[in-house]
Amino acid sequence: MLLVEDDGPLRERFARLLAAWPGGQLVAACATLGQALQALQGGRIDLLITDLRLPDGHGTQAIRLLRSLHPQAEAMVISVLADDATVIEAIEAGAAGYLLKDADSIELLEAIEELRAGRSPISSSIARVIVRRLGAAGADAPAVPPAEALTPRETEILWGIARGLTYAELAQQLGISRQTVPVHIKNVYRKLEATNRSEAVFNASRNGLIRL
Repeated sequence: MLLVEDDGPLRERFARLLAAWPGGQLVAACATLGQALQALQGGRIDLLITDLRLPDGHGTQAIRLLRSLHPQAEAMVISVLADDATVIEAIEAGAAGYLLKDADSIELLEAIEELRAGRSPISSSIARVIVRRLGAAGADAPAVPPAEALTPRETEILWGIARGLTYAELAQQLGISRQTVPVHIKNVYRKLEATNRSEAVFNASRNGLIRL
């Protein structure tokens, strides 16, 4: 795990919490975007937890680099920023989770576990931002080209993603093997031009494929 937080006391609190958590290993706790980019290029990171407003840049830059270097890694935002444009920018950059900084320690660890289980943990106010944006964008959205239309199985997978089901839960519900789920999800992402679950659901709703 890599933690990026410019507020010193908060960074130290999060770092102590993550260092003591048996579910993962904290590689570094960075105070700036520059430090984060260097850490990302220096070794394999499977989870990035980042603030957005940093002294020398924006957390989405770290998220994009993570997605470029390690496509299977996950990214989660912890920020005071909750305006529509910032939330959507973070999701489009590749964030699969988004918590506000009023989240407590237990909620943070639960969110990490949900993220690693295949879900997309978000604060309730952030969820409202996404729903508002989906409602505003849906009416004017272009149709998905026929060649890229989802198959019935991919549509079922998409609904499972929207509900936050894990790979194992999807496999059990659809009666397919656990190993085939990532294949279907990869195809869904490609067709929807998405890089993570949140973005796939957003694009699908915007294009009228599902209604939340």
